[in-house]
Order: sequence, then structure tokens, then C-alpha cells
Amino acid sequence: MRFDFDGSDPLDRERFPVDEWRLVETFPSDGDLGHTETLFAIGNGYLGMRGNPPEGRPSAAHGTFVNGFHETWDIHHAEQAYGFAHTGQTIVNVPDSKVMKLYVDDEPLLLSTADLVDYERSVDFRDGILRRHLVWRTPSGKVVQVDTTAMISFVERHLAILSIEVTMLAGSAPVVISSQILNRQDGADEYQDREAMARKGGWDPRQAGAFASRVLVPQGDWHSDRRMILGYKCARSGMTLAVGADHTIETDNVVEELIDTEPDLGKKVYRVDAAEGRTIRVTKAVAYHSSRGVPARELFDRCRRTLDRVRRDGVQVQLDQQRSWVEKYWANADVEVEGHPEVQQAVRWNLFQIAQAAARADQFGVAAKGVTGSGYEGHYFWDTEIYVVPFLAHTFPTAAKNLLRFRVNLLEHARARARELAQRGALFPWRTINGLEASAYYAAGTAQYHIDADVAYAVARYCDATGDRDFLRRDGAEILVETARLWADLGFWRVDGGRTFHIHGVTGPDEYTTVVNNNLFTNVMARFNLERAAAVVRRLREEDPTAYALLRSRLNLQDGEVDEWEDCAAHMAVPFDEGLGIHPQDENFLDRELWDLSQTPPEKRPLLLNYHPLVIYRFQVLKQADVVLAMLLQGDRFTSEEKRRNFEYYDPITTGDSSLSAVVQSIIAAEVGHHHWAMHYFLSGLFVDLADLHGNTSDGVHIASAGGVWNALVYGFAGMRDYGHGLTFDPRLPSAWPSLRFPLRVHDTRLRVVLEPDAITFTLLEGEPVSVSVRGESHKVGADGPTRVPLDGQGPRLTHLVPRQPAPVVRADGTVITAGVPTDPETLAEEAALQAGSAQPISTVPPQRQ
Repeated sequence: MRFDFDGSDPLDRERFPVDEWRLVETFPSDGDLGHTETLFAIGNGYLGMRGNPPEGRPSAAHGTFVNGFHETWDIHHAEQAYGFAHTGQTIVNVPDSKVMKLYVDDEPLLLSTADLVDYERSVDFRDGILRRHLVWRTPSGKVVQVDTTAMISFVERHLAILSIEVTMLAGSAPVVISSQILNRQDGADEYQDREAMARKGGWDPRQAGAFASRVLVPQGDWHSDRRMILGYKCARSGMTLAVGADHTIETDNVVEELIDTEPDLGKKVYRVDAAEGRTIRVTKAVAYHSSRGVPARELFDRCRRTLDRVRRDGVQVQLDQQRSWVEKYWANADVEVEGHPEVQQAVRWNLFQIAQAAARADQFGVAAKGVTGSGYEGHYFWDTEIYVVPFLAHTFPTAAKNLLRFRVNLLEHARARARELAQRGALFPWRTINGLEASAYYAAGTAQYHIDADVAYAVARYCDATGDRDFLRRDGAEILVETARLWADLGFWRVDGGRTFHIHGVTGPDEYTTVVNNNLFTNVMARFNLERAAAVVRRLREEDPTAYALLRSRLNLQDGEVDEWEDCAAHMAVPFDEGLGIHPQDENFLDRELWDLSQTPPEKRPLLLNYHPLVIYRFQVLKQADVVLAMLLQGDRFTSEEKRRNFEYYDPITTGDSSLSAVVQSIIAAEVGHHHWAMHYFLSGLFVDLADLHGNTSDGVHIASAGGVWNALVYGFAGMRDYGHGLTFDPRLPSAWPSLRFPLRVHDTRLRVVLEPDAITFTLLEGEPVSVSVRGESHKVGADGPTRVPLDGQGPRLTHLVPRQPAPVVRADGTVITAGVPTDPETLAEEAALQAGSAQPISTVPPQRQ
């Protein structure tokens, strides 16, 4: 929703104190369990665990997720039609190995009722470890210190290390630690049955649905004296999974050990006669392995190998490797904001989320929620290519390449989908896990053909940033060619006072305006796609005839196709209204009524949960920035005046119902000179999850927005751009910030960029000298020392504020459209009841067209 950020810190700093390298909680609360379970989730891109308490209760939504591990189901349409998506996909909540229940004097530790003398929970961005420390006074008056840790390895993709340490501070007592693997997906929870779980949730399309039948079919269970393994197969998708846990205990107390497994539960139990002052430490190494169809028994062996290495090398080796990996990550990714520790903490939390979502995705995609929750069914969208890949390309290129390899692996599905929609080339799915389109509502889903151009854009950004010619020759060129073919086939020519190329019947990023003609974002991105595909093919033909011949043979590339792409791009229809001096979002956008968001109550946000789509579609109102995003990605195709006019027109009618919007609005606001709104939208994006500004962080982290935070800092405030001709900078440092510092990778070169009010400085850290452009002047950055470029200010600073109420629109024919708000269904129901009782007509005043 639109968040009117007043610049104050949105977090309760008594509970969540400022710490630049940690997120810390000083006391627990049952009032926001889902929110904090997401904030304290840990993951590595393959495996993710929500921040549920080890003892299992209290909890809003238990969750352990393996990237890409999903169940399928039939999509049933009320009215079926050819080509509708038919296979739904939902990420599976895999067996929970976090459970390490504690009993003292046979009394369970439960945070909701425990008498806590001391408490702190934290996730440390420097080592990726979730820690919890508490001191518990038991009902009998004894005092117990409990310390737990959880780490998912960035080095060992399939491995998690968990521990619990218990010390009786006052008194001795029998202590029981029950370490478990529990299949929660199918309701094997001693506190909640499967039928109750299936009834949870509402109809919010952002949330995952519940399965009504068993998902994980047991494929065996096994245990030895310290190890247990469970195996499963998804009932419909056929995907397989095994999870194993290995245990060690360190204590001077007398211990009795028990272990047992059954199809949905494994238990390793320690019964300890705990003497005062004698610590009990249990370490649990957990391995998850999954497959599209390898028998579960083979996955058992993979789990054993992973756990055997930990047993052989010791846990400390894993901890040391983890810290080393994270140190390297921050050396390449950290963005430092001087003088604002609360902003610094939030920036690092967001950048840490990208590592947790992408580091070991390893040719899987990055889901909208990463591996922190089940929101959006665990689907991958276009968000990754636009918001995450640019960050990774300049900081962590291996991960960026893996994400693009995921798209390469889906090409055959994309080709088949294009044919199904009567098109040549390839059409990537708007939302998917396994490569099949999973959007049941085609108008706001499948019609978003821009996904093709977004993938092509990510290929170009990665190749420009890294110089990876091998990827471009082998895989990138194939994506560019097949997506260019789709645009050339999808569009058509119109000769009417000129020859122009049009694209009809598509939906842009803004899902509140669907199935339109000549959506501006789609057209300018398609133009880029066509141009880049043509340029790459021509360059291959000239510089690498062998690679060109292979591409031509593999794709049956015909003579004249490249010329056609260039012709389509050169004559692409780009909507522009001379009277208003703006780019309409689509060909007929300005014919719609204006929605007055300033008069729309907060409880009616987001609009998609309160108004029928047809109501929303009749208005000029945006879920997220559409034209504004186009001006970021294709900024060299718009003038400065056009950018300012476009921003000021669309800002009052952009709801921000999408978390993807704020960071983009921040970047363009900074560029055109609206520094107040640049900071407003930056903070809105920065705290979208930490402060739960959209009210749905419980479903998982907004990963694209987290990537957008880096974009807002580097593209927005540092003013960096790359349109295929090298890096340029036109900074917009906020007046309250003394400096902004960040590393940057360009091909094999590492730079450090330091932005201050009067200068921007580039330092070569590694690699060959490079040239950068600052406000139109080229500067060489070499090994002879920092390159300091003086700055005359931080760009234009507009003094007028963008009004919150949209201005009346005067069309070319002289008609005037004023803003209004549709009557909401509840009000209409109340009026109908009154009218039935009074027999008097009730008048309403809709938006006026004069």
C-alpha cells in the first residue's frame, strides 16, 4: 500500500535495537509471530528455514523449504478455454528438522508462558547464524540458561547445523532434549491436525493455498544410534526428498539416549540428570537432498555422505567456512551509509536476504519469497531478472549466471508455450516453478509478455557487467534470438501516415491495467530485446563465425530475420501525448477515469483485495510503477523533461500496492530532482519487510524489493547507469548523508566507489584499469591511485512537491477528466438497505467527464 513515510524510524527500538551488523530482538511477542518468523528466517538459496522457535511453539506458520521442490495440481477454470494454464505448482513445506524440544522437571519450555529472566534473539549478517539466548525460571523456581543456534551453510549447499546448550544456573533437575524431524506438510503435528491446517488461510492471491490430501508419500525411514533419515515422494509431481540428522552430545552429566523413526517422525531423545553448573550441548547436523525423480533410497545415500563429511571434519570447520564465505560476500556487496546506523542496519539486512535467496540456488530460480515462506506458492516471476540479477552481476556474478542458466533450462518449455499461444520463438511463463505457466488468471498473468524482454534484459546486463562472452555465445544468444522472434511475430505493421510496429493484447508490469494495446513498458523493452538480439547475431557472424554457424544451425536462423528485428525496433510504436507531454501507459490509458487515491481510505488497500478487477481496470490507477520502470531500464530513450513529466503524472495514481514499486519510484525521483520523494520511497522500500509495511511479510521476504534497495542506492543516489556502452554516473546523494560507499565489479575489475557531497571517488581494488563517465566526462581508474572527480552539486533539486491528488486531464478533443473514487461494495450494500427502507433514491457523483 502507499506508505506515507514521515522519515521517523518505523521500528520499536526497545525491542529491535539498532545494530549495524545484526537484527536483534530483545523480547518475544505472540502478536507478530508470522512477521518475526520471516525476519529471522535463514537460508542459502537452496534450503530455507523460517524463524520458528526450536521447541515448536508458539508459531504462526512453520516452514522449511527446498528451492524448486513442489507439488502439482490441476487448475480448474470455471470457464475453460484453449491455452489456459492447466498445471498448478506449489512449494512444499518439507519435513521440519529445526525441532529441539526442551523439558526441565518434565515442564516444557514455551516462550508464550515462560518466566524469562533474560532473552535475546539475533541473526548475524557476518556469519549467517541465528542465535537465541534466554534464561528461564521454571515453575518450580529453578533457573535455566538456554542457548540455541541455527546455520544453513553457504558452502555445503545441503547442510544445516543446529545446536542447543542447556545449563542449570540454580538447582539440579532431570532435563529432556527431544530432537525431531517432523513432516508438518501433511499435518503430523501433535498440536494441529491436517484438516485444521487445510482450513487455514483466506483468498488473498498472494498467499499459498492449502492441500486437501497427503502431499509427501513416505518412502522409508531409517535410524542408527545417532542418525535418522526419512524419505518422501510428492504424490503428484513425483519429486523425491530425503532428510537426515546426525547428533552429538557433550556433557559431564549422566545421559540416557533413545532414538526412533516412523514414516512422518524421527526422534532422538536425550534424558539427562542435569547438575547445577554442568552444561549440556547437543549439536545436530542436518542434510536435505531432493530430486525430480531419483529414488528416495539414493537420496538417503547422499544425505549420509553429507553427514559423514561433517562427522569427519567437525562442526568447527563448517563454521569457519561459513564465516569466510560471508566475509567475501560483504567485500563485494556491502553498501555503507555514513552517519545513519538505523539505515545501515536495514540496508545490510536486505542485502543479506539476497544472499540467502540466491547464493546456492544453483540453476534454480529465485522465488518471490526466496526460501523464507510459501507466499505466491513459491513461484518465480520476472522480478528476479529486473531487480536481483543487476545486483548480482556487479557483486556476485556466479550467482547471476546460475539464475540465467535456470532460464536457459526452461527454453524448451518456453518454445512450447509460444506455440500454444500461436507464436514463433519462445514465451517464458509469467509465474512458474517447473517451467509451465501457472497463472490461472491470464489477463494479469500470461498476458505479461514483457517477461521475454525482462529475461533478455537480464542476459544483456549480465554480459555487459561481466564480459562473459562464453555464456553469450552458448546460451545468451539463444535466449535473445528466440525472444526476438516472438516480438517480431507478435506485433504487426500499421501504415497510417507512417509505418509503425504495434504490439496489442498484452499486460505490462502494472496489473491494474490489463490486456491493452501498445503498453509502453512492453514496447520499449521489446525494442531493446530486438535491437540487442540483432546486434549479438551480427557480432557473432563477424567475430566468431564458428559460434554463428552453430547458432544458425541449432535455431534454423533464416536470412533476413536480423533485418526484420532491426526494422521492427526502429519503427516500434511508443505512445506519447503531445498535449500533456507524457507517455501514456498504453494506447488508450488516458481515456480512462482517474482514481483519486488521496480520497481512498487506507482500509481499502490494496485495491485488488477490495474491488473487482473490472472496477479497477476502468480507471487510471496503478498497482506499481510501469512507465517509471521503463524510464529506469531504458532511460537513454527518454529526455530529462519527459522523465520529470511522466514521474509527476503517474506518482499520484500509483498505489504502491506492489512492493516492486517504491524502489523504482525512488530512483527516478532522485534523477529528476524530487529529492524528498526519492528518500520517501527509498525508506518505504528499505523497511517494507522490517516494518511490515504491506502487512504480508508473514508470507515471506519480498526478495525483489530487497534487491531493489541496492538499485535505489547505486542507481538512484549514486546515479549509476549502464546502457551497454560502459558505466556512467550522475549522483544524487541525499543532503543528510555524509557519504555513500560501495564496491563494484566490472568484468574482472573490482572498484570501490565513494560518493560525497562535493566529489565521487573511484579506487581500483583488483584487475585492469577501466574508464567510467561522470556527467558526460570520461575518467580512467587505474592502479596509480584513487580517481577523484569533483561534483558541482547533486543534480536538480525541485522545490515543488508532487500533489497527492491527480490533476484533471484535458484530452486533445477538449474533454476534461477529473478524479474520483468508485463506491465500494460495502457502502453500496448499506445504501441498498437504506433505500429499501425509505423508497427514496440515493444519488452518487462519479468522476466527471466534461
